Amino acid sequence: MVFEPSSNNRGGHISMDWINRHIDQPLLNGAAGLLRHWHIRTRQSPELLEPTWNLVVLSCLLLASGQVMAGKPFVLSIAALIMLALPSAKKLLSAVKAGGSAYGAREYKSSRARAVAKREAEWSVRILMLLSSACLPFIARIDDPVGACFMLGASVWFVLTGPLKTYLDAAEPPEPREGDRMYSGVFHFG
Repeated sequence: MVFEPSSNNRGGHISMDWINRHIDQPLLNGAAGLLRHWHIRTRQSPELLEPTWNLVVLSCLLLASGQVMAGKPFVLSIAALIMLALPSAKKLLSAVKAGGSAYGAREYKSSRARAVAKREAEWSVRILMLLSSACLPFIARIDDPVGACFMLGASVWFVLTGPLKTYLDAAEPPEPREGDRMYSGVFHFG
């Protein structure tokens, strides 16, 4: 079943078509451009952008927690950041072990099929991620200073990685620069 946003705008309510046209589609296009730029610049698979970005954000949070915390709270924050970094580090290490950035016609077709499925099936998830990432820093208040630092760090991590992951997963992947001739002949003219 494919979800089609409605196009009627009755009673002054914001229609799903407006949200799709002015919020979701531009963010999907931006994520596709980001994937394309990553692939052209680094010659790496577009699937490695999200785990790399996650590790960059977590490294910045590690540096910030070293400036703000000390003692047991700092050790606890290091442990939490390491646990958050493990899935991304595992994905990057498995890509290195598999031989780097083998991104060709087969990987493009597979990524494109997954992106189309996510684009159509998870429309509401992307919008909810945007809304929750916009609201989380304002509603998460804690009186304990250490707990407030943890919550601030968790909010920053979620805001910088959550919506980006959902949009990168649903974005159109870039066409491979290498691959079989039949594939590149279909999409590249001249």
